Amino acid sequence: MNKKYKPIIAVAVLVILVAILGIVTHVVMKYIPSSEKMDLNEYYGEMADGQIALVIGTEKLEERGLVDGDRVYLPLDVVNTYLNQRYYWDSANQQILYATPSELTSASASSEAGDKVWVKDDKVYLNLTYVQEYTDLDAYITKDPYRIAIQYKFKNVKTVTVKKNTSIRYRGGIKSAILTSVKKGTKLRLIEEMENWDQVATDDGYIGYIDKKKVGEAEKTKFERSFKREQYSYLTMDSKVNMVWHQVTSTDANAYFADATANMTGVNVISPTWFYLTDTSGNIASIASADYVSQAHEKGLQVWGLIDNFTQEVSTTETLSSTAARQNIISQLIQAAQDVGMDGINVDFESLSEDVGTHFLEFLRELSIECHKNNLVLSVDNPVPEDFTSHYDRAEQGRVVDYVIIMGYDEHYVGSEAGSVASLPWVEQGIQDTLDEVPAKRVINAIPFYTRLWRTTGGNVTSEAIGMDQAQQTIADNNVETYWDKTTSQNYGKYDIDNSTYQIWLEDAQSVAEKVKLVSKYDLAGVSAWKLGFENNGIWQVISDNLNN
Repeated sequence: MNKKYKPIIAVAVLVILVAILGIVTHVVMKYIPSSEKMDLNEYYGEMADGQIALVIGTEKLEERGLVDGDRVYLPLDVVNTYLNQRYYWDSANQQILYATPSELTSASASSEAGDKVWVKDDKVYLNLTYVQEYTDLDAYITKDPYRIAIQYKFKNVKTVTVKKNTSIRYRGGIKSAILTSVKKGTKLRLIEEMENWDQVATDDGYIGYIDKKKVGEAEKTKFERSFKREQYSYLTMDSKVNMVWHQVTSTDANAYFADATANMTGVNVISPTWFYLTDTSGNIASIASADYVSQAHEKGLQVWGLIDNFTQEVSTTETLSSTAARQNIISQLIQAAQDVGMDGINVDFESLSEDVGTHFLEFLRELSIECHKNNLVLSVDNPVPEDFTSHYDRAEQGRVVDYVIIMGYDEHYVGSEAGSVASLPWVEQGIQDTLDEVPAKRVINAIPFYTRLWRTTGGNVTSEAIGMDQAQQTIADNNVETYWDKTTSQNYGKYDIDNSTYQIWLEDAQSVAEKVKLVSKYDLAGVSAWKLGFENNGIWQVISDNLNN
């Protein structure tokens, strides 16, 4: 070989070797995990002096807590949203109320870092130790940066267990920065499973990703707890509730109890409409009657006096948002119950706007305390669950009252299009949705004794509510042939008079039987009916036969 080519070949070989080395290095580096550590100040975000970052469960929040010395304060809205919704802010009296099953406690707020409640820049904060008095949680406080991680879910938690010492990374992938190291045997809360990585959270506030090969299979974990909270006890009947509402509009009307109930059989609870709000100070009108109660008891009936919020000029929100007004209502109801010998109170507050939701729940909590002190059954009426009534919070209602009643009617109502008042599928869906929140043994489903006679004239739809006997008379008078509508599980009739079309979906023995069967199907606490006087005589036996089937 010519000598002048030797250097050129050597250089070429060297270039090739360097290229090969570069390729090998690139390939090798591609599979070497990064050892870069995540900047925790960047991870938890910037904080002003006196602030602390919040990690609640498996969520890293934008909102901040406060720190004063060794005391940590959590924003009230964070506590209510994640940890315990029973801390109620009484703005008028600048205090936090907390209703346990047996008493109403209070803690005054301070504009300085006080013992339990601190109001700073018009925002309410609760001392962590105060939250821990009534709330089962674990708190992990760490500095640099200052942060607190709170775990509050301890049952049926999805977890994975670390199989060998490894790292949790900010993102999925070995090149992502390391958040923290975890040791073999550590249980991590599983947020999401992916193909090669799991999104997980540590108890002490790191939320990131771990190599799927480094953890075991997902499992449900129950963490052992020593926290003890006072439990609600419930005043419930040994047998199925068979209840009817009795619309009583005056003191004199109480005298017609015997006539109204003469043919009634099987019923064990009657709820007369005796109380209503008269002003926003919580004063109520009462037409309760001791003689009525005495007659009811002689017939073997419990009496649950009903209070409503139907007085249009009285704002339910303004009334229930006042602690003084709530307490005024409650004291009057309890006194009336004692005076006439009632067995329970039925709360029928309807058309509740979203802004009254928290105040309504607080009213029920406070009323529950006094009812149970006085051996009074507390029940509350609710519309069939819909998205726009989620603020009724049936789950919380179900924790504090004895019975949650579904008003399983008004599927179609005044002003709506023509249709059934309570088709069976709609009623059943309402039961299923309620049972997602409330135990079946304390759910009562209410049925209508009325139907609507719909009239359509030139596109204009009107209706009137009529009882069972009147509905049958209407069918007979107009020679209407009805047929069983499998869609609604009701007998349906239609006829035309004077350019108007009339439609009716009947409530009768057949339709009522189908609705009452749902009590057994879902093992509900019982049935109620609106209202006494709209029924026909035979319907009582239909209810009894199907309720106890």
